[in-house]
Amino acid sequence: MTETMQNAPQPMLSVQDIHVYYGAIHAIKGISLEVYPDEIVTLIGANGAGKSTTLNTIAGLLKPKSGNVLFEGKPIAGLGASRIVPAGLSLCPEGRRVFQQMTVRENLEMGGYTRKPAEIEASLADMFQRFPRLKEREKQIAGTLSGGEQQMLAMARALMSRPRLLMLDEPSMGLAPILVDQIFGIIKELHQAGTTILLVEQNAQMALSVADRAYVLETGKITMSGDARDLMHNDNVRKAYLGS
Repeated sequence: MTETMQNAPQPMLSVQDIHVYYGAIHAIKGISLEVYPDEIVTLIGANGAGKSTTLNTIAGLLKPKSGNVLFEGKPIAGLGASRIVPAGLSLCPEGRRVFQQMTVRENLEMGGYTRKPAEIEASLADMFQRFPRLKEREKQIAGTLSGGEQQMLAMARALMSRPRLLMLDEPSMGLAPILVDQIFGIIKELHQAGTTILLVEQNAQMALSVADRAYVLETGKITMSGDARDLMHNDNVRKAYLGS
């Protein structure tokens, strides 16, 4: 092996030719992608393209019929979320899915369930510093929060396990434009603080503006990939996803 190959960075996440089915429906048809440390990588595509299915498969919520998923060089496909989260990979799901009847603090504590009590307290302090609005509403029932506040809570809950790779599924869904800007500002801050991010987002303009690299999904297949800035100026991407 050459010295150049030995020194080449290794992907934190490597998805290798996965095929996923819902019954007889072939939802994911041989997707391969990589995420390297300190990157933001985004998956863009229309509704039903397979973006959320891809994240759910990586997170252990779905099991691929074939193919491999490697996280930091170790196979994780089919392990289940209870083993994948402690390994350092966390998912903030589509639709936020906070525990509606629990308080903000209780939601965050649930996010840290894999950690020791002292570590949970340290992470709570970190989340309340990073998300001051959540500190103000620490004892409030999560179901009474605004949509933007619930999205912040879902992101903070996913961060409670101190993931090395954070996956975000449609974080801007249903939010007013000013809140979308706020959420993407938080994504940039998390990245600058050292979190590697895999982002699924229907707002392709915003996603490409913060990402390093991007993959375009169409009906379960990756049809295009490359530098996010290059894809932002690609005519086909602009017509299909950027409205221009």
